Amino acid sequence: MALPEVVIYTTPTCGFCRQAKDYLRQKNIPFVEKDVSVDRNAAYEMIRISGQQGVPVIRVGNEIIIGFDRKRLDRVLQSAVEGKASLGVSVADSSRIALEHGVVPIFGAYVGRVAAGSAAERAGLRPGDIITEVNARPIRNAEDLEKAIENLRKGSQVTLVWVRGQDTLRSTVTL
Repeated sequence: MALPEVVIYTTPTCGFCRQAKDYLRQKNIPFVEKDVSVDRNAAYEMIRISGQQGVPVIRVGNEIIIGFDRKRLDRVLQSAVEGKASLGVSVADSSRIALEHGVVPIFGAYVGRVAAGSAAERAGLRPGDIITEVNARPIRNAEDLEKAIENLRKGSQVTLVWVRGQDTLRSTVTL
C-alpha cells in the first residue's frame, strides 16, 4: 500500500522541526515542508487542521501529529503502510489541556480536530470533545486512544463514548 502524503509544518529556527525532517529523511519517507514563518496560507492551514500555533505539526494523510513525537509518528506511518483503520481525529491528553485552562481535569483524549469524511465525523465527534472509552476500554489519554485503535482494521466497528460539556455521548461507527 502506498504511503499517503506527508507534510511537515516548520520554521527555520525550530530544532524539533529539524529533528523531524532528519528522521523522515533517514527513513526515506518523502515529505513536503511548509515554512509557516514565510507562508501565511500554510500557517492558517496548520492552525485549521491541528488547532495549534506551534511547530512542528506533521500530517500523514488525515492523521495529525503535534510536535516531534517519534513513537506516534512511527505508529501512524506503520498503520498507513499496513492499511490499518483510522478514527480521523487529532488528539491530546485532556488532563493537560484542562490544566492549561485552569479547570478540573477529565481524563481522556481531547479532540482538537476531526477530519472531514472520517469515522470520527460520522460518529458525531467535534473539536473540544473528550473521548473516554473505545469498545468498553477506558481512555485516559491520547496514547490510550491510539492503542485502542491500532489493531483494528478498516471496516471494523467501534463504539465510542465521549464527553461534550455536561453530556456523555455514545456512537458506534465503522472505521
